[in-house]
Amino acid sequence: MLWRTSQALVQLHGKPLLEHVISGAREAGIERFVIVLGYRGHAIREWYENRPTGNVDVTWVENPDFRKNNGVSALCAKHLIHEPFLLMMADHIFEPTTAGALLRQPLGENEVILGVDRKVESVFDLDDATKVRLEGDRIVDIGKNLKRYNALDTGMFLCQPVLFQWLESAMIDGNCSLSDGLRIMAQNSTFKGFDIGDGHWQDVDTPAALDNACNSLSVRPWAMPQIARPAYA
Repeated sequence: MLWRTSQALVQLHGKPLLEHVISGAREAGIERFVIVLGYRGHAIREWYENRPTGNVDVTWVENPDFRKNNGVSALCAKHLIHEPFLLMMADHIFEPTTAGALLRQPLGENEVILGVDRKVESVFDLDDATKVRLEGDRIVDIGKNLKRYNALDTGMFLCQPVLFQWLESAMIDGNCSLSDGLRIMAQNSTFKGFDIGDGHWQDVDTPAALDNACNSLSVRPWAMPQIARPAYA
């Protein structure tokens, strides 16, 4: 599993967002983690060393260009990942059952599958969300400023390593976002969507989003981290 860090140490119900993400991913069956560090990377490592989350295999990768877009962060892990992987953000909360369902999707050799939410009107802060246009199960366009869309990007991707090649091809002046690379994949019909159905998720990147997450988590049984089951993936 790969993710990038930003608001990773923001507290949600007394635990950093990163701890919620690790716990949820472990419950979904993930045992090995590659974490790309940028802003406050030293603080994240210090937190982890002082408050270990159990028997978790973590590889740390430094991104000196963390002020650039998130595609650059993903590319920092290219040399470590040579098999299908789950790509997530450290400031997105999710249901472990959703991550588990995404991991079970059949993944073609050159494909990426994005968890998408068709419940567009129920998503907090729609203006900030990354929009997706689907035709069947194929994603044909993605971006924050799409005028025509029928789903939202949940920040959870099941990827083949070919993703790194598309990110490199999308580079302009040494910078690219995930959406830039995935937009090229969409043009080549190798980018698919997986509808998360009733699954709940949230991008926690503003104080208002944090408040909303606190309220929504308080009534959901998956809010508090659980002891992870053994994974066989």
